Amino acid sequence: MYQALYRKWRPRTFDDVVGQSHITDTLKRQVETGRLSHAYLFTGTRGTGKTTCAKILSRAVNCEHPVNGNPCNQCPSCLGIENGSILDVLELDAASNNGVDQVRALRDEAVYTPAAVRKRVYIVDEVHMLSTAAFNALLKILEEPPAHLMFILATTELHKVPATIKSRCQQFSFKRILPGDIAARLAYVARQEGLELRGEGAELLARLADGGLRDALSLLDQCATSNGPIDEKQVLDALGLAGNLETARLLEQIGSGETGSALETLARLYGAGKEVGSLLNELSALVRDLLVRKTAPKGGAALLTGGYDETTMRKLSNLFQIPRLAQMLGVIQTTIADLSRSGNRRTDAELCLIRLCEPVLDESMAGINARLSRVEELLAGGIPTACAVPPAVQNKPRQKQTSSSDRHDDRPPWEEERPPLPEEPGEPVINEMMSTPVQAEGGEPAPTPDGGASGDLWPGLVAGLRGKFPAVYPFLSNPSAVQGLLEDSVLTLWVDTDFTKNMVGTASVLETLEKLASEQTGRSIRCVVKVGTPPRTAPAVQQPAEHDNLDDLLALGQQFDNIIIEE
Repeated sequence: MYQALYRKWRPRTFDDVVGQSHITDTLKRQVETGRLSHAYLFTGTRGTGKTTCAKILSRAVNCEHPVNGNPCNQCPSCLGIENGSILDVLELDAASNNGVDQVRALRDEAVYTPAAVRKRVYIVDEVHMLSTAAFNALLKILEEPPAHLMFILATTELHKVPATIKSRCQQFSFKRILPGDIAARLAYVARQEGLELRGEGAELLARLADGGLRDALSLLDQCATSNGPIDEKQVLDALGLAGNLETARLLEQIGSGETGSALETLARLYGAGKEVGSLLNELSALVRDLLVRKTAPKGGAALLTGGYDETTMRKLSNLFQIPRLAQMLGVIQTTIADLSRSGNRRTDAELCLIRLCEPVLDESMAGINARLSRVEELLAGGIPTACAVPPAVQNKPRQKQTSSSDRHDDRPPWEEERPPLPEEPGEPVINEMMSTPVQAEGGEPAPTPDGGASGDLWPGLVAGLRGKFPAVYPFLSNPSAVQGLLEDSVLTLWVDTDFTKNMVGTASVLETLEKLASEQTGRSIRCVVKVGTPPRTAPAVQQPAEHDNLDDLLALGQQFDNIIIEE
C-alpha cells in the first residue's frame, strides 16, 4: 500500500527535524541530563514539527539506549511505542475528546504506573479544542503529577489555551521553516524517491508551502504523478496556478486601466484550468510585496516572498502609489474571503478585476483616499496635459459641442481659452496667486500697508511651497481660498472658511512661510491666519496672471460635465 511522503519521511530523531534547532537542541540536553519537565506545550503553525517532536520525545525518555539525546529506534521500547503496541504512550486528539468526562477518565488512569516503559506519556494534539470544564479537570494533575507521568500538549492557537495551563508547562514555540531549508529537504526526499526535481520547482514548492514542511511534501507528492522532470511549469500545471509572469502581466494591465485586457487574461487562464481562488491569492501576494517594498524600501527586502525579479518589481512599483496598493489589497482580500459563499466564483473574480481597473467604482474610504492621493500628486508636481485625463477617457469618442465655433474642432476641450475675469470699476484687480495689488497706476508697484513693495512676495512664497505640502498646496494656490497680505512685518493669511484655516494653519506650514518671507524681505516676518476678506488697498491695473495648473484641473472638470459619451 502506498504511503504518503509526509508520513513516510517523518523525522525519527531530533537531528532529522528541519528548521527547529532552537527546540531540538534543548530537548536533547534535557534527555541527556535527565532534567525533564512533567508537561510541555508545543505551539506553532501547521506542518512545523510539533507532533513529530512530541513522538520523538516520548521515545527518547523511554529509550533503553539513547544516543546523544536521540532515541535509538531499535530497542523494544522505541519499536513498541512507534508501532503502537505499548499502551503507556497514548496520542489523543482533543478535537474528538474534548469533554470533561474523557479528561476525568484520563486523569484517573494516569495515576497508575506504566507497565512496559519508564514514563507514561500523553500526547494531546490540538489541545485548544478542550472545553472549559475539561481544562479545569486537567489542572490538578498538571499541577501535582506523579513522577512517572508526562504530558505533551500541542496547539496551533495558543491564545485559546488558558493561562493556568500555560503556566504549568514548558512552552516551546515552533517557527515557520525557511524556504531554503524546505527546498533542501524536498531535494533530498526527491533523490531518495527517484524523482527528478529541478531547482526552480523545489523553490516554488517551498514558497507555496508557507513555512510548513508537511504541506511541501504533500505538494511534491501531488506533482510527482508525471514521468517527466518536476520543474516550475510542471508544478504550476499540477496545482492549477497562473505563474509569476502571468500574474505580473495581469497586474500591469490593472495599473494601466486596461479592463478588457485584464478580463481576457482571466478568461484565458480560467479556460486553461486555473482556479480563480489561487489566481487571486497570487495577485494578492504580489500586491502585498509591492506595498512592503514601497513602505519599507530599505528594510523590507527580507519580508518579500522572493518570487519576482528586481526589474519586474521596479516596473510594477512605478505604476502604483501606497494608498492605491492598500485599496487594491483590501478589495482582493475581501473577494477571496467571499469566494467560499459565492454562487459563481468566476463572476466574482471578474467583478474584482473591474473594480481594480476602475478605481472610481470603489466607493469605500480606501478607494476615495487612493483617488485623492493621485490628485494631490498631480497638483504637487504640476498636471501634464497628457496625464490629466486617464487613457481610457482620452480614447472614448466625444460628441462635439454646438458652441465650438470659437475654437478649433481638434483642440481638446480642456485647452479651450477661458474668458477673462470681469473687472469691477473702482476695485483693485488681484493676481491669481497673490492678494496684494500687482501694479498701481503709473507703472510702479502698489504700496503695501507697511510701505514696502511686496507685489511679488506672495506668489514667490507659494512657489516655494510646491512639493513640500501636497495636501495644503491646493489651498494656498487658490486665490478664492487663501490670500496673503504683508503688513508691519506680519504676513496675514486671509482664508475663506475655518476648514481652510485648519488646513493651512499648521505649525510646519507657518514656520516654512515665515522662513521664506524673512529670506525674501530681509527682516523677521511673523505669520498669522484669519478668516475673512483682506482689506482693500489702492486701485491697481490688471497684470497678466501666471499659468496655474489647478485651473487646468478645474476647467477639465467643467468640460467633462458637457461631454456626452457615445454608446
